[in-house]
Amino acid sequence: MTMATRLREIVVVGAGVAGVRAAETLRQKGFDGALTIVGDERQPPYHRPPLSKKLLSGEIHRAGIDMAPQFDLDATVFRGASAVGLDDKSCTVRVRDEDRELSLRYDGLVIASGAVPRQWPGGPVPDGVMMLRTVDDCLAIRKRLASRPRVAVVGGGFIGVEVAATCRALGLKVTLIQRGSNPLLSALGAELAPHWAELHRRHGVDLRLGVGVEKFVGKRKVKAVRLTDGSRVAADLVVIGLGVTPATDWLEGSGVRIDDGVLCDATGAAEGVRGVVAAGDVARWWHPRYERHLRIEHWDVANRQGEAAAQTLLTGPQHAERFDEIPYFWSDQYDVKLQMLGLPTDHDSVDIVEGDLDEWEFVAAYGRGGRTVAVLSTIPGRVHAYRGALEENAAFPPKPPA
Repeated sequence: MTMATRLREIVVVGAGVAGVRAAETLRQKGFDGALTIVGDERQPPYHRPPLSKKLLSGEIHRAGIDMAPQFDLDATVFRGASAVGLDDKSCTVRVRDEDRELSLRYDGLVIASGAVPRQWPGGPVPDGVMMLRTVDDCLAIRKRLASRPRVAVVGGGFIGVEVAATCRALGLKVTLIQRGSNPLLSALGAELAPHWAELHRRHGVDLRLGVGVEKFVGKRKVKAVRLTDGSRVAADLVVIGLGVTPATDWLEGSGVRIDDGVLCDATGAAEGVRGVVAAGDVARWWHPRYERHLRIEHWDVANRQGEAAAQTLLTGPQHAERFDEIPYFWSDQYDVKLQMLGLPTDHDSVDIVEGDLDEWEFVAAYGRGGRTVAVLSTIPGRVHAYRGALEENAAFPPKPPA
């Protein structure tokens, strides 16, 4: 008898792509019991990638990012509700829904609570200093862009560079402030990150690299950003992108093992408890291919993990397949689409295997120990031709596929 025939009550905490994909998979695979989804936003489920790009620019409308249901979920959905506790012994999730607290019983639980943005460490900030994580954040920022403010972006990760690119495409004056030597340094490495810095300079972004923020100037409304080198950047709008942390506070004392996210085995089963799986930004899975726990904050991984976690819940981890998908992500900046397949962490070599770096149409391979570990491409779709090389742990540099 499979677990699918025994489970009668499944709770999914999180209504992002990982949670929704898990819920869809449960129904698709035949689960016909009670299904409850708890989402901390009042908005219906939506795709996050456009928040820093097309929705922010106004190129698409709010409805254009909604997730189209693939299956009839027949679920009880709590919107604007937060999970505040988990009791593994009684198999209940405590949920705060407005001014009431509920206890939801489960015999299967999907943890897909995502991540929360890091707050500004300096305490309260003046009006006009904002973060971008939710669709409400995006629409609030977009409304302010209509007055054509001077924009400062703090943080050179993907959110920061995409917001900078979007604002420049709107013709706004943009300054990007980054403590590191280049934007996207941790994602792309020291070899290619400077190339993206040059891309932003070429499009008119004022890059302030190797400096931090000392304070925001302005009592009620922000007027400027004072940097640690003593300089001052005039700004009417500041967007902070300091990264995120996994949303695990509600799991404290539950028995679920936490270490930079919910620790999971290779199938997505949460360590320390039974009948619980995790997926998306909150999950730190053991990846068989890389032989380490990984927590990856990208849409494609969250989508695939949601499906895999649901199947693990239904079959039980002892019968489930290991999730060893090669990570994939993309980023649109100006007219350049960056696509990455694999994991360049700890690489020791980079080689341009196709095209011309200066022409912005190229494929770059990352190597470690003489083997190919990741491929980056600015030629739309070309990166997927190298999937076989990564799956086979091919020698570095890989030969361009036919």
